[in-house]
Amino acid sequence: MAETVIDQIFDLFERFGSLHYGEDATQVQHALQTAQLARRDRCSDALIVAALLHDVGQFLDDAGNAAASHGIDARHEKAGSAYLGGFFPRAVTEPVRLHVAAKRYLCAIDPGYLAGLSRASAISLDLQGGAMTADEIRAFEAEPFFDDAVTLRRFDDMGKQPDWHVPDLASYRPLLQSQLRAID
Repeated sequence: MAETVIDQIFDLFERFGSLHYGEDATQVQHALQTAQLARRDRCSDALIVAALLHDVGQFLDDAGNAAASHGIDARHEKAGSAYLGGFFPRAVTEPVRLHVAAKRYLCAIDPGYLAGLSRASAISLDLQGGAMTADEIRAFEAEPFFDDAVTLRRFDDMGKQPDWHVPDLASYRPLLQSQLRAID
């Protein structure tokens, strides 16, 4: 069963990884770079997997094209977290679920953060609700995976370089296997 789940995830990257969704880097480049940043920062294995898979929800139900093509937020973070939740622990799925909230949070607490967003991230920010309110900030800071979500978000923002070559997807198979929950 574990191989089947990982094969399904790899198949999603095979089918949708070459898409850009408004960024200079492809989706697979973005995922691999985000994961490499987590590796380089010596994050936990769970956070490295979350970094690799944080945008898997973009591949489900054409969510990746929702903002640019339809002007809506398809909530890819929730779809991705729900999809991964059947296979991975909360230490993986919660940072995935919270990485958009982390963007909204950073926009609210750091005036310079918004200026550093990619064009696509800035466009989607408006659709995702903009910068958080004071009440939303307090609620987000109380989330058990708050720190990991903010860390993941920062890697997400840095992992969009079209010419940065990092280890390939296959190199993550053992790590993905190690993070799978026991499936009956």
